[in-house]
Amino acid sequence: MAKCAAGLWLASWLVVAGGAQAQPKNLNDLLRQVKQGWQADRAETKKREAEFRTAKRRQASLLDSAKAQLRKLEKRGANLEAEFNHNETKITEGENTLKERLGTLGELFGVIRQYAGDMRSQLESSLASAQYPGRADSLQKLATSKELPAIEELERLWYLMQQETIEQGKVARFKGTVVDANGNKTEREVIRVGIFNAVADGKYLDWLPATKELVELTRQPQPRYLDGAESIATVVGGDVATFFGVDFTRGSMLRALIRTPSFRERIDYGGVIGYTIIVLGFAAFLVALAKLGHLSFIGLKVRQQRNNLGAPSADNPLGRVLLVQADNPTADIDTLQHRLNEVILRELPKLDSYLWAVKIVSVVAPLMGLLGTVTGLIRTFQAMTLFGTGDPKRMAGGISEALVTTMLGLMVAIALVLLHSWVRSLSGRVMGVLDEQSAGLVARRAEQQTTGGHGLLA
Repeated sequence: MAKCAAGLWLASWLVVAGGAQAQPKNLNDLLRQVKQGWQADRAETKKREAEFRTAKRRQASLLDSAKAQLRKLEKRGANLEAEFNHNETKITEGENTLKERLGTLGELFGVIRQYAGDMRSQLESSLASAQYPGRADSLQKLATSKELPAIEELERLWYLMQQETIEQGKVARFKGTVVDANGNKTEREVIRVGIFNAVADGKYLDWLPATKELVELTRQPQPRYLDGAESIATVVGGDVATFFGVDFTRGSMLRALIRTPSFRERIDYGGVIGYTIIVLGFAAFLVALAKLGHLSFIGLKVRQQRNNLGAPSADNPLGRVLLVQADNPTADIDTLQHRLNEVILRELPKLDSYLWAVKIVSVVAPLMGLLGTVTGLIRTFQAMTLFGTGDPKRMAGGISEALVTTMLGLMVAIALVLLHSWVRSLSGRVMGVLDEQSAGLVARRAEQQTTGGHGLLA
């Protein structure tokens, strides 16, 4: 049984490991092959053990070397920490000694450093730095250094203070680089008025401390201020007076001024309703002016006819009324009265023609302004509902529409009411003359029929 098991083991070992070897011919040959394989495995194992021991010794050597390096570095770190503590103590003692010896000078130098920092910020934002670039950089070391300031640095600070004070009261000309609205840089003659304003080619400039550039304002102030900017460029010498708008807030007021909407922009705030009011008002204004001229001419002709009642003419209302009396010399009083009333009633529509349009527009204009007020307030409340009340600019559009339409409606209504009253008074004056002369004609006809004589017109 044991021999059978050994034979099976050897057979299985040969199946696994001896694929490349020749098949044993007998048991002795099989035993020899097993012994050779066992010897080869043992030699390989010894070789691996030798390599492992060699690697182990090398790793141990490296570990010892690293531990030695660590001890060396720890010793050095301890020495450096001790040296750092020693130096820190010496520095503290030195600072205390310096503070004791400086006395009040320490506080003085602290104030100088603080003032140098403030002065550097002021010079960077000063318009005079456009003429003297880089002067604020020299105060950087004095403002940030903890060392005692040198005499040269103190003298430099004093000089810059004096220069800034003097430049505030000077009108200077210099060549500078100006950036226009399109971003193009050109060399121009710049006129600086103190540290408040700078102009070039009749246009106001703005100083940008961040980029250290003179920038032409994309939107200039009103023409009267530009006239001053152009006139100062023509001044030669310092004894010539001229008008110039100086912004003592260093540009803040100027920027607020140019953001003020123009008259055209204010009209645009009114929207469709505002433009409708303007169109209707303009048309009614033209009608009123035309009617005013026509009635003035009619009034002149009536006055001329009134001064010459004996020669009536058909080119004026009074002449046409007088012709009724001449055309009906034998008519009785009632007939003449009716004929005169007919002619006067025919003249009345001619005198009052188109006045209804002026009157209607004068009434409709404020109502349209009120409509614009309502729509503007609706827009304002919608903005408040969507975005809240934190941003007044979102509500400004609706409020502007409400106010502008109201203003336009009132302006048109006031002007048209005055014009309508004026034209109406001219028409009424002519009608008064016609009624007066008509009544005179009837009275004289009655006198003629009563006395049988011939009355004369007065």
